[in-house]
Amino acid sequence: MSLVKSDKLTTCTHLPYEPFQVKKGGEVVGFDVDVVDLVAKKLDVKQEIVDTPFEGIQTGEDLNAGKCDVAAAGMTITDVRDENLDFSKPYFEATQALLTKKGKGYKTLADLKGKKLGVQQGTTGAEYAKEQGKGVETVQFEDLALLLTAVKTGQVDAGINDNGVLYDYVKGNPDTEVTAEFDTGEQYGIGVKTGNDALRKEIDAALDKAKSDGSYDRIYKKWFGKAPEGQDK
Repeated sequence: MSLVKSDKLTTCTHLPYEPFQVKKGGEVVGFDVDVVDLVAKKLDVKQEIVDTPFEGIQTGEDLNAGKCDVAAAGMTITDVRDENLDFSKPYFEATQALLTKKGKGYKTLADLKGKKLGVQQGTTGAEYAKEQGKGVETVQFEDLALLLTAVKTGQVDAGINDNGVLYDYVKGNPDTEVTAEFDTGEQYGIGVKTGNDALRKEIDAALDKAKSDGSYDRIYKKWFGKAPEGQDK
């Protein structure tokens, strides 16, 4: 099995996506970072993170171009993405959620008819809003931070994204709230270049070990403050 750099496991991600990946004090940390570190440890190398636009990650272009060995970006496994890259077994369960300024009263997409809904481009949240948000004006943002700021400043009336990142944001921004979750039943996977079965199997083995020896639970609790209820184990 060959790596892009012989002594590194190179990971493509799209910052910021707290608490999965975020830059703090000059280094990138987060749940996904810790999970991929388990894979790197198994391979006896260090992880190196490359920040790159999400579009190149989900289309498989970055993996095909040799920019990275793996893609770990809070990325939901979908049929379309599965055509562009290969996924590990699922390592995190997520659903879409709605973020608003506190007290606005928007609890469904129907409540937002004629209003502005912020979405992050290229995400499953953007797809869900397009399919379900009849009469809602969607406003696209290139990254999560821009979307969150738009909700907080009133540039948009609400924002849709994965529940994990929105609950994390609300903890530090009490003037905002998560008013709804939409049961989309999503699962995150770690991406590898199509056909890279050797690396995919190493990732799956590292995930299996982490879930059996308790290290997955420890990482989950570190970043989410609770044990992983309902996560695929």
